[in-house]
Amino acid sequence: METKQLGNTALSISAIGLGGMPMSLSNRPTESQAIAVIHRALALGVTLIDTADSYCKDESDKHHNERLIAKALQQYQGDTSQVIVATKGGLMRPDGNWVRNGNPNHLRETIRTSFEALGGTKPIDVWQYHAPDPNYTIKAALTPAQEAVNEGLIRFIGVSNFSVEQIKEARDLVEVVSVQNQYNPWYRQPEHDGVLKYCETENLTFFPWSPLGGSRRVSSLQDIPVIAQLAQEKGVSVYQIVLAWLRAKSPCIVPIPGASKVSSIEDSVAAAQVKLSEAEVSRLDKEISAKASSQ
Repeated sequence: METKQLGNTALSISAIGLGGMPMSLSNRPTESQAIAVIHRALALGVTLIDTADSYCKDESDKHHNERLIAKALQQYQGDTSQVIVATKGGLMRPDGNWVRNGNPNHLRETIRTSFEALGGTKPIDVWQYHAPDPNYTIKAALTPAQEAVNEGLIRFIGVSNFSVEQIKEARDLVEVVSVQNQYNPWYRQPEHDGVLKYCETENLTFFPWSPLGGSRRVSSLQDIPVIAQLAQEKGVSVYQIVLAWLRAKSPCIVPIPGASKVSSIEDSVAAAQVKLSEAEVSRLDKEISAKASSQ
């Protein structure tokens, strides 16, 4: 598996990561199935696993995905010393909804619980502020994260769903190594709002969340002719074409496709071998915009 540098750190991560969310929502697989997915990802060379305290059914189930990942890593027979787990905090799940909570006291508590859920023996590799809460300043929300770095609970800090100005504000307060914003064929705002360019210029890793469009749209990828045609020409899946397209957009991009089946992570990892020419990327750029905007 190709590797990438994580931001300005000395750490290397796999060029394609594993998104843990589908393994912990209401329609999640059994625990044994989920652990099999994580173990297969590790066997294929994945060294980045993305999770969050809010990847769960509801508040009573909080930190489910973190505990699942910790259990899978503990049970894995191979070497896990190079595995980086990136988690997030700052979203609540009342009744299964997604609600922002940047209250510093809440973040202090959830960081400590995430630390324990992930094993409690070493610092959280990367902790990301999940989404800015307009009720609290970025300074107030990131202060607990910096405190946790000082205490040895967190190793590195990232941000998620941030604008360029918010990233700059965050970087004035803490060292930021990564940005996680939505980016897929239907949502290409990072190309236009300056975030992707900023990450590339500043050597921050960009994690596109929902890279395949999420559960609502992933099945529609085959309906975008240019994606279907390129997949057929190269003998690969439409999902691999999209992941290859994202990777071709910038060297700072590391996709984190979610998976709840072994076959899904196997398909996603294979995308690391798919190469697109500049002409193919340009064709995808043009025709994806026209098709996606009509859906």
